Amino acid sequence: MEQYETEEQQIEAIKRFWKENGVALVIGALLGLGGLLGWRYYNDSQIAAKEQASFAYEQASQELLKGEVGFSKAKTFIDAHSDSGYAMLMALEMAQQAIERKDLAEAAKHLELVASNAKLSAIQSVAQLRLARIQIEQGKLELALKSADKITDEAFKGQSQEIRGDVYQAQQLFDKARAAYSAALETNGRDQVLKMKLDNLAIAANG
Repeated sequence: MEQYETEEQQIEAIKRFWKENGVALVIGALLGLGGLLGWRYYNDSQIAAKEQASFAYEQASQELLKGEVGFSKAKTFIDAHSDSGYAMLMALEMAQQAIERKDLAEAAKHLELVASNAKLSAIQSVAQLRLARIQIEQGKLELALKSADKITDEAFKGQSQEIRGDVYQAQQLFDKARAAYSAALETNGRDQVLKMKLDNLAIAANG
């Protein structure tokens, strides 16, 4: 599934950011809202909890590669850490595993969870993009458009426009597809795949 490679790199960056800055961000928020009040409690419990969640995430992520048993452990991890960013990253990994098994319904279920519950807009956007692509493969074109419309992170606007172009082309709405692909190229003019899609529209429209 080559179309996911760029998003995988984005998710890796999010993972690194969360691991390197997650504790600092929460500390900053705490200091900004409440000064030093409650610092001792936070230091003794919240940091330890985040470190434990991080360790458990790394373990579950490794187990996920081992097949069905790992899949079950990953689900357990999500249930146990449902209020953390790690749960959303794990759900994305589970969706990718399901995609590789060609189980699109299972993948969609995990992506819907992330799209509805992730607190970071970047993670929400990745989930919506992947969900939209799955919906296109399933022939659920109107749902794919709705998923693309829910992408709010500016960094993913070009990819959401590409999704719209793919849907419109499948619907044989070639003028709308051309407009969507052109808008996507405005944010990523070096994307050769996008250029090819735009060039092929003329052939499809006259076919």
